[in-house]
Amino acid sequence: MNLGRSFFSLYFLIICCFAALSWMLDEFWSINVEQDVESYTGYKTVLKALDVKLREDEPYENWQNSIAIAKQRLGLPIVLVSHQDALKIMPDLDSVSHDNVTIFYDNDLITIFHKMTAFDEFLVLGPVESPTRPRTEALLRVFILVILAIVIFFWVWPISKDLDKLDKTTKAFGHGDFKAKISGGTSALVQPMINTFNMMASRINGLIEAHKELINAVSHELRTPLARTKFALQVLRGAKDDATREKYLDKIATDVEELESLVNELLVYATFENEQPKMAFTNGDLKQLVLYQLNNFTDYSGTIELSCPEDIVVADFDSHFINRAVCNLISNAVKHGHSLIKVSVTKTDNICSIMVEDDGPGIDNDFKKIIFDAFSRYDKSRGKDTGGFGLGLAIVSKIMLWHNGIAKVDNSSLGGAKFTLSWPIKHT
Repeated sequence: MNLGRSFFSLYFLIICCFAALSWMLDEFWSINVEQDVESYTGYKTVLKALDVKLREDEPYENWQNSIAIAKQRLGLPIVLVSHQDALKIMPDLDSVSHDNVTIFYDNDLITIFHKMTAFDEFLVLGPVESPTRPRTEALLRVFILVILAIVIFFWVWPISKDLDKLDKTTKAFGHGDFKAKISGGTSALVQPMINTFNMMASRINGLIEAHKELINAVSHELRTPLARTKFALQVLRGAKDDATREKYLDKIATDVEELESLVNELLVYATFENEQPKMAFTNGDLKQLVLYQLNNFTDYSGTIELSCPEDIVVADFDSHFINRAVCNLISNAVKHGHSLIKVSVTKTDNICSIMVEDDGPGIDNDFKKIIFDAFSRYDKSRGKDTGGFGLGLAIVSKIMLWHNGIAKVDNSSLGGAKFTLSWPIKHT
């Protein structure tokens, strides 16, 4: 019902507009075209013929009698007047003039003044009804309007149908169906709006799903240390010796530290998620940046190797955020690797890359698809011994997005995982 109403409302609106335009054009025609001297060839011919007859065949004394005979024979109001009388007859009306003929018109009536050749007198015909447009021209105009109406019908119908889809989907979206989308439109005029709406709906739905996931994940992360703390407090109440009390006080302190770390990570991630910070891109040496980070892991019991085929690898980057991303990757490698970590810095064409590999247990293919999502961790138990909250790699992915680059994970030749950060050397 809505589709039919919206379509016919739009269709009749357009048809009414064209009808009004046609009427205005018709009025313009009536004033500026039909009143053209050339539109009155018949009247013009009569006056010219009478002018010739009077001048060549009749003496001046018989002119009035000849005019009276012509008036009776032709059934036309024709009179002969002097120039002065003609000025009296001519009211202040619009007129057009051509070839000794002046036509005055008043609505549907016209008066034609023909100046006699070599005489200061006028043959006046009128007032008579203005000649009407030939019927064929009227029929042609109707035919054109009908064709135009058909063309408009087939032009407006897909637009109306797409607008109705857009209306129904936006209402569904407004009532909470955030997965609502519009199937492919048929109108090129409305298609950009449909694409924009679908993109907006996908973005909003993604944000809502991420918000739900974030709430669930945070609830889970908070519940575990809180449960352990609650259990430790219950044990403390019944503890008989100082050793037991000291043991569970240490556990409570550890859980509080974990909660503090979680809150700090959440604050950082929320800052990254809400909006892109102002980036301070500089042209620097990636090799030196990686060396700086490796110096922070000198207490690692295993081996960390740096591979860089070139002495320097110059690229545009935000030093603060790239340092954070590299630190997160090396921290993961230290946490999950056994004894060997390899860090590589490369440059190919217009792309620079930093790779961090470890000899740990590796990552399942299914988990690789979500590893850069917030709170995604391979260990579903979320025990504190697994380390981290699943936010580090999500932050790395955001940093690469801000650098117009990508973060990806593959299998390493060392047996574990290989994380790669790649972005354009020149920032534009």
